[in-house]
Amino acid sequence: MNASAPTTAETLRSALAGLLDGLPPKQAAAAVERLIANYRGTTPTDAPVLRDRSDVAAYAAYRMPATFEAVRAALDGLAEAAPEWVPGSHVDVGGGTGAAAWAVDATWDGPRTTAVLDWAEPALALGRELAGRSSSEALRGAEWRRAVIGSGIALPDADLVTVSYVLGELTPQARRAVVAEAARAGRAVVLIEPGTPEGYLRIREAREQLIEAGLKVAAPCPHDGACPIEVGQDWCHFSARVSRSSLHRKIKGGSLPYEDEKFSYVAATRFPVAPVPFRITRRPQIRKGLVLLELCGPQSGEGAGLSRATVTKRHGDLYKAARDADWGQEWPPPADA
Repeated sequence: MNASAPTTAETLRSALAGLLDGLPPKQAAAAVERLIANYRGTTPTDAPVLRDRSDVAAYAAYRMPATFEAVRAALDGLAEAAPEWVPGSHVDVGGGTGAAAWAVDATWDGPRTTAVLDWAEPALALGRELAGRSSSEALRGAEWRRAVIGSGIALPDADLVTVSYVLGELTPQARRAVVAEAARAGRAVVLIEPGTPEGYLRIREAREQLIEAGLKVAAPCPHDGACPIEVGQDWCHFSARVSRSSLHRKIKGGSLPYEDEKFSYVAATRFPVAPVPFRITRRPQIRKGLVLLELCGPQSGEGAGLSRATVTKRHGDLYKAARDADWGQEWPPPADA
């Protein structure tokens, strides 16, 4: 794990500060709203979402912090499952301005080659500019390469391949091609989508594809079985806390200094990882003298399933751990936690 993670996040926020200076507020707001509609919508495309400098600046200033925190949370799940593993090479597919590259840098120390692939040259140019303001050698030395993200994509082999907030932009055929190539090229693959029912379904489909390709699920699922969630009744997603800039508050009309980014993800590997007994799938409900935990995990004789655990004061230290537990964490907590 990278002990300088807070510094990385602060450096990114500093690099993003003032990015929209000179851009009329209405134009920035319009670009942001259109981007949100694309990323959260259900209409796939075969063209870049980021079209020009205004789009790229709006995305980087408004969406990049949220993408960074969501990807970092997903990578934490992989890092916890493989605590001794450190990627020496990283390829980010559809990486835009490089949020995932920054998130990887916040997660792991050590020398690393980084390649960010995207089909929007303005996004790559700004990503290169932002990375140049970092003190990280991996970020400063990253390769920013224009590539068509879709059918026919060819990726270099890498320890880690990330695809974040991209699958929803693609047609089903292109989506399967990208996941297949990520599975072929990466020793570890991490896919992240918005935490919407549609985003979850894309992750669920990609998860099945990764398993078919021979990878093992490292996170968040504590099993390789079929997802026990009934489609249309619920969806698996998690939450990352994001500090709001003044731009966020102005555009959204909000007053809180933070927001919660909901995301769905899967991390899968071609190497062994530490098994997780159960995963907390909802925010723990703390009641007087007890904590209710919604869990996903293996069930005896029934494969994977959903269950609820009630932890009371009688459970001693486990009760204290339950009160401190968070959405997305493994349960019970590891002995050395």
